[in-house]
Amino acid sequence: MLRLLNIEIHKLKNSRASKILIITYFVLLTSIALIAAIKFDIGPVKFHLAEQGIFNFPYIWHFNTFMASIFKFFLLLVIVSMMANEYSNRTLKQNLIDGLSKKEFILSKFYTVILFAAISTLFVFVVSLILGYIYSDYNEFSIVFSELSYLFAFFIKLVGFFSFGLFMGILIKRSAFAVGGILVWFFAENIFKGFLFWNYRNVDNAGDHVTQIMRYFPLESMQNLIKEPFTRLNAVQTVANQIGEDLSKDFSVHWYEIAIVLVWTALFIYASYKILLKRDL
Repeated sequence: MLRLLNIEIHKLKNSRASKILIITYFVLLTSIALIAAIKFDIGPVKFHLAEQGIFNFPYIWHFNTFMASIFKFFLLLVIVSMMANEYSNRTLKQNLIDGLSKKEFILSKFYTVILFAAISTLFVFVVSLILGYIYSDYNEFSIVFSELSYLFAFFIKLVGFFSFGLFMGILIKRSAFAVGGILVWFFAENIFKGFLFWNYRNVDNAGDHVTQIMRYFPLESMQNLIKEPFTRLNAVQTVANQIGEDLSKDFSVHWYEIAIVLVWTALFIYASYKILLKRDL
């Protein structure tokens, strides 16, 4: 495993574009801390976002993992371009000539995916811990380290998403077209989702029917791992109750949602391997 990882890290070190994207990604993750600086002073109205409870433990694990997952596209570009460079620079063929099997080649990419996801998760954990201890109203150990399931969901979400990028990179070969393929897949899922809503328009609880179907689609299943955290805020809930709106919903991370993404991850890696086996290099 370490040998295969070293090969991939050496390739990344020699890729200027990959280094810029990786640095940009982690700078953006750090920028979550800048949310604490958002203040509005309009006459007698003073609004400080950090004081609204977004950095309170354990809510911060939910909020920060959701926000951090928005930036995952930057590392996806690294994964896709990494695969495209294998073809354009002929390093894939050279690796195989040097004795690397196709199985080891796919594993080296998958280990890189896991490494990116693990470092990202650790980074978000540290940033969240620091922000939480600065701004949170609750610092008891049992509260601080509750709801860490969001970090695990974040890790699984990144592994699944990057595995999808790896699959598209191997399938299409060129990074620009591979990214285009991912966007087409994204729009196709949303178009189908819209069709389902139209199809169930006269059915009671149409949203529940659509959710039950869409949860098995790859990108939708990854998105479902960490639900939006904004309606969970006490301030939002209070306003909603005052105007008679019910915003209560299940924000938890469920085992079956993790399982669906893991199945898709396995399928993407297996499909990548089968494509590589059949392809004439």
